[in-house]
Amino acid sequence: MGNIKNLLGKRIKEIRKKRNLTQEKLAELAGIETPSLSNIENGKNYPNNETLEKLSEALQVRPYELYMFDYYLPPQKLIEEMLNCMQKDENLTQKMYQYFICIK
Repeated sequence: MGNIKNLLGKRIKEIRKKRNLTQEKLAELAGIETPSLSNIENGKNYPNNETLEKLSEALQVRPYELYMFDYYLPPQKLIEEMLNCMQKDENLTQKMYQYFICIK
């Protein structure tokens, strides 16, 4: 799955940006130093439980949501997984095709 520190950092950064927060503002809300947050987001440091709790509260997510990074797969891996699923389920193949037509 990759380095958990990097994945966790990416996820925190992703949520922070969705909330339109700067690193400085999130650090302030969580009661941590901005360089500490930067190191977490860059995968240099892994936060302790207390910091994780503060970050989840500041980001208004449940702590487990910080670990929801299953979708961080390389594009080729995603395509392979989709093809495998569609080969097993004709109904899914038709739905995916309809979806594709709508978004292209």
